[in-house]
Order: sequence, then C-alpha cells, then structure tokens
Amino acid sequence: MYPAAGKATSAGCRPRRYPSDTSDAEWALLESLLPTPACETAAGGRPEKHHRRAILDALRYVTDNGIKWRALPPDFPPWQTVHGFFTRWSKAGVFEKIRDRLRERIRVKAGRNPAPSAAVIDSQSVKAAETVARAGRGYDGGKKIDGRKRHIATDTQGLLLVVLVTAANLQDRTAARLLLPALHAAHRGVRWVWADGGYTSADLVGWAKTTLRMTLDIVKKIVGQKTFVILPRRWVVERTFSWITQARRNVRDYERLPEHSAAFINLSMITIMTRRLTRQKQRARTT
Repeated sequence: MYPAAGKATSAGCRPRRYPSDTSDAEWALLESLLPTPACETAAGGRPEKHHRRAILDALRYVTDNGIKWRALPPDFPPWQTVHGFFTRWSKAGVFEKIRDRLRERIRVKAGRNPAPSAAVIDSQSVKAAETVARAGRGYDGGKKIDGRKRHIATDTQGLLLVVLVTAANLQDRTAARLLLPALHAAHRGVRWVWADGGYTSADLVGWAKTTLRMTLDIVKKIVGQKTFVILPRRWVVERTFSWITQARRNVRDYERLPEHSAAFINLSMITIMTRRLTRQKQRARTT
C-alpha cells in the first residue's frame, strides 16, 4: 500500500499526490488484472525493481496530462522503465483485457448481461503531431483535419468494446469493414449495431447481415434539422468520445504507432471505469 500524500515513503513506494494516481480501492481492483510478473512464471525472470502501482500511476499521469515521456516527474520510476511496460503491455493486449473485465463488472452491477448484444459505432478525427509519420496519417476533407481517425464501438452504456485507429482520410464505410469484424470476433453476441449517416451503404448493410449476422441500423438526422438535436443511440458513442478526450494525451495524436494511440484510449477508459466502480467506497471513507 502506498503511504498517504506527504508521509515518508519506504522502498518501492511513493506518496499519492496527483489527481491521476490510483486510490487504494482502484489498486485493489486492478492489481489482480495485471499479468503475472515473469519472475513468478515457470519460465522465470528477474524480480521487478519498481512497484507495479507506481508504473500504472505513471501511465495514468502521462494519459491524463499529455506530457512527453521524458518529462515524467522524478517521483515515478524512470521514464524508460514506464515506457517499456507500456510497449510490452500494449503488444500483449493487457489494456484491452483489463478494459473488458472492468466493463463486465459495470454491466453486472447495472443488472445487465456481462456480454453485450448491441453496440454503437462512430469515428472521430483528431490532428496528428509531427511524431506521426506521413504514411500513418491522412486528410479528412469533411472535418478539415490532417491526422488520424479513431473508430470505436461501445455498448449501450457508452463503454468501449473495440478501438481501431487509422489515417483520417479513411471513410467510415470503408473502416466499418475492419471495425465490424473486429467487434464480431471479440463479442460474438452483438447482433444489432447503430451507426450514423456516414455509414449509409446498402452494400455495407447487406454485407454485415450476411457475413457477420449483424443488423446495421443507420440513425439518420431528422428531416429539416438545422440545429443540434440529440438523436437516439448516437449520443451514447458521442459522449464516449467526450470522455476519452478529457485525457489530454487523447486530444491530439502523438503516437508513432496506431496501436499505442489505441492503448492510451483504453487507458483513459480504464480510469473512468475504475473510478465508477470504486466511487461508493471512496465516498464512504470521506463521510
């Protein structure tokens, strides 16, 4: 356990001083979801020098504040160590696994089936920093953005199911032929998918029905609509994009690899879900 902020630390511990740091309740929830350390496996390995809670706190700090890796505050483990965990866990799909387990707990807590049967999809174009190579970016003429595009699928509560990051010039209808199979592979029970007018295509709707056995339901704008109107189902995924971009690392795309962009999106959603699951415990301690 970490000591309270301002108290002396022992080896491997650091005070909890940043808003992005895990609470004790959050760490209790996350610790069991992290992969087994190499030193505890049959293959063996060296014991880890730094506490995993410090590693996770550092990752959440980078996600929340959008800083450069080299600007990581000195009370965290060295940035090279934190970045190493980030790349290994991204490649191994650790963040996706944690995200899925937390989502299942939230759905069960809400009285729902842990496996969703319906989803909502949408995309978001964001500007790319100079660290994103020309080959990995594109120009979205509709949004007038040079960068990348995030394609996501959520459940009906707005919790992430699948994330796909592409160049911004990839049309939604084209990207759907990548996103929907990924959604089908990860969540076989999803049979109904809502989408906005950008996915309008008889070929796409027919392909989804015959190939994936999914009903793609296009939620179109109201005829004559000129002002902002909340449309059924679509607002759920749009709210999720709002949640994601509250983390400064996700306001712009800085990552050389699309997989790392997706990892930061998953990290921001993991923080949202752990706080939702532990909110009552934290309130109980303060009353």
